[in-house]
Amino acid sequence: MSATSATTTGTASPLPDRQPPPSAAQQSASPSHLRRIAVVVVLAPVLAALALWAFAWPAARTAPHDLPLGVAGPATATAQVQKQLEAHEGAFEIHRYADEAAARDAIENRTVYGAVVVTERGPELLTASAASPLVAQSLQQAVARQSGGAPLKTVDVVPASADDPRGAVLTSSVLPMTLAGIAAGAVVTLLGLRGRRAVAALIGAAAVVGLVAALVAGTWLGAFTGSWWSEAAVLAASTLAVSAAVAGLAALLGTPGIGLGAFVMMLLGNPFSGASSAPEMLPAPVGTIGQWLPPGAGASLLRSVSFFDGAAASGPALTLTWWSALGLGAVLLGSALKRRKESAPATTGREPALAG
Repeated sequence: MSATSATTTGTASPLPDRQPPPSAAQQSASPSHLRRIAVVVVLAPVLAALALWAFAWPAARTAPHDLPLGVAGPATATAQVQKQLEAHEGAFEIHRYADEAAARDAIENRTVYGAVVVTERGPELLTASAASPLVAQSLQQAVARQSGGAPLKTVDVVPASADDPRGAVLTSSVLPMTLAGIAAGAVVTLLGLRGRRAVAALIGAAAVVGLVAALVAGTWLGAFTGSWWSEAAVLAASTLAVSAAVAGLAALLGTPGIGLGAFVMMLLGNPFSGASSAPEMLPAPVGTIGQWLPPGAGASLLRSVSFFDGAAASGPALTLTWWSALGLGAVLLGSALKRRKESAPATTGREPALAG
């Protein structure tokens, strides 16, 4: 009886059924995968909308906004011209000069983009296509309309390079310098370089980028007319400001810092730079914000060094210096914090042994 009962009991307790592993379709339909898909579906159009806003909106609103413009000549003769220019409310910031020589000096010092000189033969327009070919063209059209279609004498006081009269090369150099800086900062981070090694790598990469860019844009394409070494230094400084910012954010925030740095430099710095027109041709406060970021400051500094003998270079040079210094400082700080965090477990692990 006992053997029979034992046998019956053993047969009455079947082994638990093993559940088959979930199929690929079930895995793909899991809540975590659905959430990831939803993030991608939502994030992609948001990024597209931001990119369209950053690039298309300033381009669609390109027009003079408090654009510095000079008026030269006797006060009685220039009163009517100044009144006509001021009729374009918010378009021009008028600067008064006694004569043509003073107006030329102001243009060469980058105080104004151009000047209307009233002479006995009629109005004469002074421009600086090196400062912005688009602004020079816009001034010609605006002054010609005010003169009633009469022939307008135009003098290009500071012309652009003969090999790049429209400034296309300088305008196109902003994006490559930005991309090079983002790439350098990302590579230094992903390779695990820290501290002084990371700083040395960033500075070295920026120096090489500056030399190569000066060779291509300056020597080969002939887009610049200033000192070759000064132009190479500006291009290197622009790259370093971007790469240091990206690497610094990554050192403090981790890998997401690369994305944040790339977002700021690409979606804000590049379209807000005003390189293709001028900061005063962009809607407020876009032009001002663009000059606070490395792409815009680098483009302005390159114009000053290449065509204006360094006039008005202190502001953009200081902007690039601050970005580089803060970025490299963040790289060193992030490295020190990581070393402290890595050494903390080893220290706490030895304390119990010493206590025992």
